[in-house]
Amino acid sequence: MSVSRKRRVFHDEDAMAAMNDIMFFLMLFFLIISTMANPNVIKVLLPKADNTQTVAKQPISLTVTEDMRYYLNTEEIAKDDLEYALTNAIGNNNTDRTVILRLAKDLTMQDLVDVLAIGVKLDLKMVLSTTR
Repeated sequence: MSVSRKRRVFHDEDAMAAMNDIMFFLMLFFLIISTMANPNVIKVLLPKADNTQTVAKQPISLTVTEDMRYYLNTEEIAKDDLEYALTNAIGNNNTDRTVILRLAKDLTMQDLVDVLAIGVKLDLKMVLSTTR
């Protein structure tokens, strides 16, 4: 008498169905909880101003030419006086401390690093101007 065995075939789709359900419920749980979470925020109605005046910001421009001449806006300055001139140009303006750098393309990387070091020392934001 011969007894035949039935082969059990494992279907991975059936095993993954439970995992899909768990992932779906976790996603829903965190989605609902994240919308209900309210950070400590104080709601304040801010006043509106009728007459608003915009203050035009004058950016400070520092130009270095091929022959190592330094120009702060349009005024030529010596390299040794650069830190002092930048300090005077910024003044007590703590809101906009941005300097636009315009360096000639033939200058070395060390020339750029020297100017950036002065900017770091004075806690200035330096923006390098380029052409397209």
